[in-house]
Amino acid sequence: MAALDSKIPTGPLAEKWSNYKEHAKLVNPANKRKVEVIVVGTGLAGASAAATLAELGYKVKAFCFQDSPRRAHSIAAQGGINAAKNYKNDGDSVYRLFYDTIKGGDFRAREANVYRLADVSRNIIDQCVAQGVPFAREYGGLLDNRSFGGAQVSRTFYARGQTGQQLLLGAYGALERQVGLGNVKMYNRHEMVEVVTIDGKARGIIARNLITGKLERYFGHAVILATGGYGNVFFLSTNAMGSNVTAAWKAHKKGAYFANPCYTQIHPTCIPVTGDYQSKLTLMSESLRNDGRVWVPKTREDAKAIREGKKKPEDIREEDRDYYLERKYPSYGNLCPRDIASRAAKEACDDGRGIVPSGFGVFLDFADAIKRLGVDVVKARYGELFPMYQNITNEDPLKTPMKIYPAVHYTMGGLWVDYELMTSIKGLYCLGEANFSDHGANRLGASALMQGLADGYFVIPYTIGNYLSGEIFTKPIALDHPAFVEAEKEVQARAEKLISIKGKKTVDDLHKQLGKIMWEYCGMARTAEGLTKARKMIQDLRKEFWSNVNIPGSLNEFNPEFDKAGRVADFIELGELMVVDALNRNESCGGHFREEYQEEGEAKRDDEKYAYVAAWEHTSVDSDPVLHKEALVYENIEMQTRSYK
Repeated sequence: MAALDSKIPTGPLAEKWSNYKEHAKLVNPANKRKVEVIVVGTGLAGASAAATLAELGYKVKAFCFQDSPRRAHSIAAQGGINAAKNYKNDGDSVYRLFYDTIKGGDFRAREANVYRLADVSRNIIDQCVAQGVPFAREYGGLLDNRSFGGAQVSRTFYARGQTGQQLLLGAYGALERQVGLGNVKMYNRHEMVEVVTIDGKARGIIARNLITGKLERYFGHAVILATGGYGNVFFLSTNAMGSNVTAAWKAHKKGAYFANPCYTQIHPTCIPVTGDYQSKLTLMSESLRNDGRVWVPKTREDAKAIREGKKKPEDIREEDRDYYLERKYPSYGNLCPRDIASRAAKEACDDGRGIVPSGFGVFLDFADAIKRLGVDVVKARYGELFPMYQNITNEDPLKTPMKIYPAVHYTMGGLWVDYELMTSIKGLYCLGEANFSDHGANRLGASALMQGLADGYFVIPYTIGNYLSGEIFTKPIALDHPAFVEAEKEVQARAEKLISIKGKKTVDDLHKQLGKIMWEYCGMARTAEGLTKARKMIQDLRKEFWSNVNIPGSLNEFNPEFDKAGRVADFIELGELMVVDALNRNESCGGHFREEYQEEGEAKRDDEKYAYVAAWEHTSVDSDPVLHKEALVYENIEMQTRSYK
């Protein structure tokens, strides 16, 4: 087991980042023009990184598999972005945001990274306002804030129900400015399928042109991955259907450690599953829990009557309703963290009190807020969220309660990175949701946008310079270098093997099988017995995939089904690692709930044995991965039993 060097600076917590920046090595402007950086992924983290690095003078190549960076899944974020501005004068501070994030992650995140995130959060808002992001404002013109789960202050900045889209447009505008100036070369419809390493350093990528099917080679003095999370391993999730783990997984198989893969977030506020042919799930923003009250009937009889259409929600008297989040967690109520709210919904439905035909659904009711504020005020706060729900369900949530249920949403695990956001491969960096660093075992709402923009705008420009200062005399490496040739050969051989199988099952059929295994055994609740069973099932599924998948068409053409197949093959391998990680962690924390380890229905941590980051090293698909541990040392806070009661 190799020791992991997290490169955390010495000194007081509040001064670590400023001290780091003051002592980091620099690259002078003339030398920056000689340095090439590859950025894979152009969502919030990737677009902000590419734009900022190009603004500094580096030559940037940016890759996205969509037809435009504007289609990155970052646009789907609805509710807001956290920042410790204390505009409401309600006692917020950098330290409170830092502490809420550590506590929200169930004391399983790295202290120094989280404090830096809270610190730079304040700069993000100023940056985005300067870019023209239309944050909501109070009547007097000041920026407005609202509350989010896991906090007792209002620190979430928002743009109605489309915060992610507006922030992405700001980053996209900055990126396109640099494209227009010639400082960024944009490669749309290109998917990274391999990292190229030379002498232990990342020196480029192999990308597949998704229009022609051709493999292409690209050199970079450093490579940045900002490719999002892996929630689609469950098939049904709130992620865009194209979201995948391929870039991160290829890096993992090349030597980058994968950290805490079992830490997946189940979001409590999604439209319930309605049938076997559904391809994705739709998120209803956590911000709705500011004004919506979550409840189910107190009795199974009333719940059954609602499921069968014999009663309507309004037929259930107030005293016969169980507002279970308010009952169980009075200090936070409906704004308790996502993992806790999700498990509480599951518990109510497992008790037979679910309110949709499948049994897996609860109410989110706005009646009280409408009485208090008026329907127009409630509508204005949440923009298109209510029409979106009505379009999907044909029910007006302003007249009858929303029906919601937890669904896979975000992944806290990802490639292991040090304080500089460098992976265990030199010169290979990982930003945003694709890395593990900031959220521990559960992410607080409105912190994803914060991390993506913090990494791209305010962290990587400093840390990558510290590395590139030693690379300025490395001349661009020719694309016929043996490392590029060999990497392309490996990709081509794998692709030819995949397309030649000509089995009987579609890619989606096999992906759905994987998703059902993952949700059943590695979803909201896990057991050693179930996880052991799941690992064998995934191994069998992998064998079936490589012997029985059917992919129409050929390699050298536009072939979305082939692209999907490659991503599902990676999901299957990742799924096994997630199960291995969940089996290894004999405790419950955050989104990782082992039924054997609980106390009065709440997660029971084991800080003595498991206060570490689990960083897994790939060996082969048929061998066990190697575990490397990074101890989590808290010098400024005390690990406590997490309570929102």
